[in-house]
Amino acid sequence: QGQFVESGGALVQPGGSLRLSCAASRNIFEMNTIAWYRQFPGNERAWVAKINLAEKIDYSNSVKGRFTISRDNAKGMAYLQMNDLKPEDTAVYFCNVIPSRANLWGQGTQVTVNS
Repeated sequence: QGQFVESGGALVQPGGSLRLSCAASRNIFEMNTIAWYRQFPGNERAWVAKINLAEKIDYSNSVKGRFTISRDNAKGMAYLQMNDLKPEDTAVYFCNVIPSRANLWGQGTQVTVNS
């Protein structure tokens, strides 16, 4: 089925915004809840936003009100709009399904929030 491919990470100042994108096969998108995960150094990946096939959305408390997840099944794409970024958002961001599958992890995209 192939891996997710993430992009859009960058160095941004506190209070700034970024839009992350991830791509995978349409088959993956048409059959699964899609989630954005992030990983801090030395920690496991944890989901921060997820969207199911009915487009029901959940966010972790740490990003609620600041991040927005969306998906486009026809394009095999998911997005994470991140606003009001904080230094504690610095992490590598990944896409995967819920529950995650080891063979779908991509390289991730680095987000660094630093003045």
